[in-house]
Amino acid sequence: MILDYRTYKDKVRGCWLGKNIGGTLGTPYEGKRGVFNVTGYSHNIAEGSLPNDDLDLQLVFLCAAEEWGRKVDAKILGEYWIQSIVGNWSEYGMCKNNMRNGILPPASGHFLNPYGNSCGCFIRSEIWACLAPGHPEIAVKYALEDAMVDHTDEGLYGEIFVAALEAAAFVEKDREKLIEIAFSYIPEDCAIAKAIKLVAECYRSGKTWRQARATLLNTYPDAFCFTIMDDIAPEDACPVGEPGYDAPANVAIAMLGWYYGEGDFGKSLCVAASCGEDADCTCATLGSIFGILHGASAIPEEWIKPIGEDIKTISLDLTDCNVKICKNITELTDRVTKLMPVFLGNNIVYTEDGAVTIACDESSLFDKPLKVNGSVPAKWTFRDELAHRMHYTLKEENAIYNAFIDYNGSIEISEGEEKEIAIKTFNKFGRMYWADINVFAPAEWEVLPVRSPQIMIDTRKKQWHDVKSIKLVPHGLTKGIYRFPIEVKIVDHPTSTYLTATFVVK
Repeated sequence: MILDYRTYKDKVRGCWLGKNIGGTLGTPYEGKRGVFNVTGYSHNIAEGSLPNDDLDLQLVFLCAAEEWGRKVDAKILGEYWIQSIVGNWSEYGMCKNNMRNGILPPASGHFLNPYGNSCGCFIRSEIWACLAPGHPEIAVKYALEDAMVDHTDEGLYGEIFVAALEAAAFVEKDREKLIEIAFSYIPEDCAIAKAIKLVAECYRSGKTWRQARATLLNTYPDAFCFTIMDDIAPEDACPVGEPGYDAPANVAIAMLGWYYGEGDFGKSLCVAASCGEDADCTCATLGSIFGILHGASAIPEEWIKPIGEDIKTISLDLTDCNVKICKNITELTDRVTKLMPVFLGNNIVYTEDGAVTIACDESSLFDKPLKVNGSVPAKWTFRDELAHRMHYTLKEENAIYNAFIDYNGSIEISEGEEKEIAIKTFNKFGRMYWADINVFAPAEWEVLPVRSPQIMIDTRKKQWHDVKSIKLVPHGLTKGIYRFPIEVKIVDHPTSTYLTATFVVK
């Protein structure tokens, strides 16, 4: 499958135009519980486009990607959060609060975060899809790093689903196949997948979009309703869900608009907006999907002309001179398309006449066993990586191996109570190694079996992780949080990796 550069750039422009249009259309209905009859923009058109965090957060992450390239990860993105993003609401505020206290991703998105299953990260998927067109297996890796900063569980699955779908949409147009591709990267039994399947069933069974909405929100209720309309009809009513559990319903509403819009850009967005809830997010995501599928040239002028292509921000620190913010869609498109080769590498093909194309294998669109040492299939897929990383597994990388701390489900400790962690490794080279582990815990703590154990890093078994369990028994606790390094060093090699262990006292 080949994507030529000109088509790619038109699709990227379409992605950001659709994002801006959808966000502007949906914003007046954000947080409203009811059924609306949206037929077009309802704000003061003289204002042009409306500011929206769905788009402006990605401007910051673009700067991070330009600076760090393929090395960009959750820790780096977390620093950009604190430095450049002023939004302190819901999951944004919780992750910043955790990180300022030394709690690194992925724990920053999971620990004491009641909003971890909300909508704030599936709305940030486009940057990773546009940097990995036709390669969802690459897009989802960065979507995971992004999502772990401030989300967990269904929040993570939402961004991964959308990022995979959008990346695949650069080369595949069939809706059902795109959804199937995106499903292959998330757990089969997660609420995101079930909610989307429910919407599809409603559409196929002949239910109206209003009936589909009611069925969805009664089965997967969310709490993203700041205002419940007085005139809501009994058949449209639905319960208020658990606070912060908003991603399943709203990702599914975006899909609802896609199904019931039946290929029409305006109708699709208007249906999504008419469902209310987190309407700016659902419409903006759907607008991006349409823009990638069909390109900017397919977006009707009647939707572009009233608001233009200016980008307005709401959640960014514009005094931060280290972050260069795009002012319009053209500038954003140019920067993203110029950066894309950094992320796709050998997937870029330069022909004899100087034309640039992007190659992808159709089979690579789906999650599949990854490769160890570049060629040997391993029984490990992105779903396995997702399950391993999402809650309390901290990762550091170097040229020879990746090292992890697995906190076994919690970073909390208590005086005198044993806490077991695991140091895990993934070997990148075709050799076996011994590695020294040095645990620099406070002197009063017991470290079992010893403070400096060793771990054998083996490649012959073609396994991703060799594991060393370490038991910590804290004593003399006088602070609320403890941080100390754990060194992993290959014997007879100069490379050391330092993992920052972080523990919160119950």
